[in-house]
Amino acid sequence: MRFNTRSFIKPFLTPGILLGVLFSQSISQSIPVHTYSIVAFDQETGELGVAVQSHWFSVGFLVPWAKAGVGAVATQSFVKVDYGPHGLKLMEEGMSADAALQKLVSEDEGEAVRQVAMIDVKGNVAAHTGSKCIYAAGHQIGKNYSVQANLMENETVWPAMAKAFENTEGDLADKMMATLDAAEAEGGDIRGKQSAAMLIVTGEPTGVPWKDTVLDLRVEDHPKPLEELRRLIRINRAYKHANKGDHYLELEDIEKALAEYEMAAHYYPENPELSFWSAITLASKGQLDKALPIFRDVFNREPRLRKLTPRLVDSGLLPDDPELIETIMKIY
Repeated sequence: MRFNTRSFIKPFLTPGILLGVLFSQSISQSIPVHTYSIVAFDQETGELGVAVQSHWFSVGFLVPWAKAGVGAVATQSFVKVDYGPHGLKLMEEGMSADAALQKLVSEDEGEAVRQVAMIDVKGNVAAHTGSKCIYAAGHQIGKNYSVQANLMENETVWPAMAKAFENTEGDLADKMMATLDAAEAEGGDIRGKQSAAMLIVTGEPTGVPWKDTVLDLRVEDHPKPLEELRRLIRINRAYKHANKGDHYLELEDIEKALAEYEMAAHYYPENPELSFWSAITLASKGQLDKALPIFRDVFNREPRLRKLTPRLVDSGLLPDDPELIETIMKIY
């Protein structure tokens, strides 16, 4: 499904007069976050996500909303933030995404300047592009997703986003990142780029928000926000593996812990600390021969980690063995 809208504006109107003439009090409590975004549902994992980019500061504070086991919302153009929390509440109470969106749009005097998309945990999708959203503006709905954009360079943006989402392999983060990249490749926001965000919630809700958040990343202000968002996704994956490594270490499952630490270092090789913990784990379990080459590389890259090493004895992360500590500290 595709929807396009145009708004023809007399060139002599200033932005201030323009808003007053076109929108009056209907946008008095809204914020002009013109942007492109995607809401999506991963049928295999149950994860729900929103991703967005805009030439507006801190877009992640306003546009993306999601709740595990419920749904996801993107509210943009002249943003009425209420669509986010209110949409989630209505879906949590049993409304489909379409019913929730229709209800909120029907109650909004400023609906002509809104652009909103919702998706529920059953994969039902709904979107609204108001008739006064700034050209080029439109949305496209597909199976388990909706892409939407306004104030774009041209009308090819949202079809390109849809194609990218449908044809990209990988997890939900990979697919949504490819969707944003496709929008930018088609010209993106006519004003340029500034901030980006991605929010993903789990398909196995616990009711505890911080546990239910798979990924919540924001690039508040950056000359290349999508590149920075992609970097943060990579680092986020690294630390997920590092956290799993810590978990397995607590369980004294050393092989699994080491495998996770190695994956963490793979995703974030520029940070020597992740390799450092692999070396600590090996040394604490009597595999010093494997640990020493890692320590050497780590200490050369970040000398302060050498200073940290003996402090780990009191925390029980290294044995209270002076000979062992001396051997590690002598590595150069």
